[in-house]
Amino acid sequence: MSSIILGIAALVAVYSFKANLQRDIDEQAKTLTGADLIVQSRRVISPAVTRLLDTLGTVRAKEKNFVSMLYFIKGEGSRLVEVKALEGAYPFYGTIQTKPVAAAQTFRTGRKALVDHTLMVQYQAKTGDSIKIGKLSFMIEGNLEGVPGQAGITSSITPVVYIPLEYLEKTGLTQLGSRIQTRYFYQYNDIASLNKDLKRYKRFMDKEQLGRETVATKKESTGRAFKNLNEFLALSGFIALLLGCIGVGTSIQVYIKEKLAVIATLRCLGLSTIEAFLIYLIQVMVIGLLGAITGALLGTALQFLLPLVLKDFIPLELSVGISWSAIGQGLATGLFISVLFALPSLISVRSISPLNAIRVSFEWSKPKRDILKWFVYLLIIGFVYSFTYLQMHDTAKSLAFLIGILIAFLLLVGQSKLLMLILQKMIPASIAYVWRQGFANLYRPNNQTMLLTVAIGLSTLFIVTLYLVQGQLLNKVSVSGDGAKSNTVLFEVQPAQNAGLEKLLKANKLPVLGQVPIVTMRITELNGKTAEQSENSYLSKDGNDQASGAFRGEIRATYQKTLRNTEMISDGKWTGNVSKFGIVYISLEKAYANRIKVKVGDSIVFNVQGMPVKTIVGSLRSVNWNTVEPNFRVVFPEGVLEQAPQFYVFMTHVDGTELAAKLQSQVLKQFPNVSIVNLNMIIKAIDELLNKINFVIRFMAGFSMATGWIVLLASVISSKGQRLKESVLLRTMGASRKQIMTITGLEYLFLGFIATAAGIILAIFASWTLAVFALDSNYVPNILPLMGFLLGIPLLVMITGVYSSRSVLNRPPLEVLRKES
Repeated sequence: MSSIILGIAALVAVYSFKANLQRDIDEQAKTLTGADLIVQSRRVISPAVTRLLDTLGTVRAKEKNFVSMLYFIKGEGSRLVEVKALEGAYPFYGTIQTKPVAAAQTFRTGRKALVDHTLMVQYQAKTGDSIKIGKLSFMIEGNLEGVPGQAGITSSITPVVYIPLEYLEKTGLTQLGSRIQTRYFYQYNDIASLNKDLKRYKRFMDKEQLGRETVATKKESTGRAFKNLNEFLALSGFIALLLGCIGVGTSIQVYIKEKLAVIATLRCLGLSTIEAFLIYLIQVMVIGLLGAITGALLGTALQFLLPLVLKDFIPLELSVGISWSAIGQGLATGLFISVLFALPSLISVRSISPLNAIRVSFEWSKPKRDILKWFVYLLIIGFVYSFTYLQMHDTAKSLAFLIGILIAFLLLVGQSKLLMLILQKMIPASIAYVWRQGFANLYRPNNQTMLLTVAIGLSTLFIVTLYLVQGQLLNKVSVSGDGAKSNTVLFEVQPAQNAGLEKLLKANKLPVLGQVPIVTMRITELNGKTAEQSENSYLSKDGNDQASGAFRGEIRATYQKTLRNTEMISDGKWTGNVSKFGIVYISLEKAYANRIKVKVGDSIVFNVQGMPVKTIVGSLRSVNWNTVEPNFRVVFPEGVLEQAPQFYVFMTHVDGTELAAKLQSQVLKQFPNVSIVNLNMIIKAIDELLNKINFVIRFMAGFSMATGWIVLLASVISSKGQRLKESVLLRTMGASRKQIMTITGLEYLFLGFIATAAGIILAIFASWTLAVFALDSNYVPNILPLMGFLLGIPLLVMITGVYSSRSVLNRPPLEVLRKES
């Protein structure tokens, strides 16, 4: 029951959370969007586009957003923020949450701003203080506490500041290099008019690269955004369920073995094989149903924890409630797995003859091969595959998961048989009696070696794999500045400001560790095909355009003669200069090239500020993006882009918070358009996010690992009857309490060690496979925790085995024998 309860509790909690989340998305989609239609672009809006946009909807609003430095005049502190310059009554649905409440409206009149509340607390600012954005000062009108469609955790990474749009130009920040996104918000009287406009202007908007978002697409995108979260939660619950299945199978097998004499006696009294089978099937079904009901109740209660754990990652108000569909699935699954995983043992009841009533006291006749049992094994395999597929929705991954479990199971069975054979042949007669007796218990009739090896090995496999994969996930989102030569980046530096900025850095005795030019451009042709031609050529089976994404959005490229330390050629040859024939060989980041379906030798034409530049893909690069240094998807050789309009990124190294604050203040005063980011500030800002991500991963992985521990202990406890009578006989023959405890302890310790070692080896291989092929990360397992598992699990198995057998030592042998008979 404990195995079923925990597995079903995990599933019901995850399914309930998923159902509630989907309901919240459906109900709050308008609030998340804030409008019926959002049109967005990073390009300069042409007059033709403006004329069209002015005809859409019945109520309109406009926003320009970009990243820039914010300066607190009173406290003289500065911080990188996302500035949103707003015009109009957006949001049309929901509200911008502020304190005081009226500030959401009053900031729109005059040079006023709304500043994120975490930023206000951090810099000890209050309403009425002044801030500076670019060349212009604004009065803080109120604290910004919530923005439609934005998760709470976002504010700790990039805090938001609202200002009126009419003052944006006066800040001096709308110049070359400013990555400004323009968003237009529309409210419609009816959905039919919206759909009509979208259909009528689709081709024009595609041509002008205008992104669109509606309430319907917001529902879809939000659902997709939480797809990985739901899959992670579901797989964590599924692991708990699989561990529960192991517990069901092992406990029923032990239970049936203990009831052999009872079943054989009932057969002597005229009970048919079908009746004997049904007696224990009904028992299993009742236990399974009770366990499923308890698990469903526990899971329904557990789902109340998930919103508390995940609230900072979800940009909507989470609700909790009873999901009858999740409870129904939990009850059906619990009953089904109880019967399915108990069937291999229950089927053996059919082969117990009345003669076993006599023979079972001294030997157990081996049952003949049963075709029905093999059919049940196929059903179990089919169940594991089907349930895995329901979580992953990927045939190859589901099949790989199933094959992995089957291989692990077969290896553990093979190991247990090999162990029994070795012990039977190689135990020397000269060793002490208690040692010989403890090892002999592992291969003598009615031994529990195979049963516990599989149970302990698979439990260890799942527990350690979850632990190691958890570590890989946490490492993948970790950030570190240790050993970085440059820890401060200054970007959006105009060419005319280069000399002045170099002078400022030298005045502060700071080195210029890098001066990287950046040129904005767009792709206009891929292998001779334009965006429209490419869209028709690369149309996928489901109708989604797979290649035209290359033509959307701006590309920020650079030019250089040599590769950086963060880059490595994976295909082709690096060329640092234009060839003598004038051919321009560029290098693309490997993942980007795969995304736009480009390989070495393909041709690309770029529009560089109105000038077409023909290029050939000369190489593909692997890039380490987890560094403070700027990296690029597209890199040109020298001799092509030097005369193109461009801006620069400077890199330096700043020691100490005082000097970093002084530099930020000086840069903001002399070069208000230049943004400065210190790696230490990034780490501090992102630390909160990582801690919360770590907690979510550990929470779900920990729940499944706890289930594994309980199933492991339950398997050991349920097997105590196998050695009970032998221990009683040893006591009757004069064995001391110490001798019996030593024999039992050695048996469980040795078995636990062998099974745990096998489980850990399998877990290392499984986690390596996931790290390399699923997470695409380098795999370096931490040996110290593995040693802890290797020593801890066998010790726990031994303590549990000895403790569960204490009844033999604490009561007279005759009392135990009467109870067992």
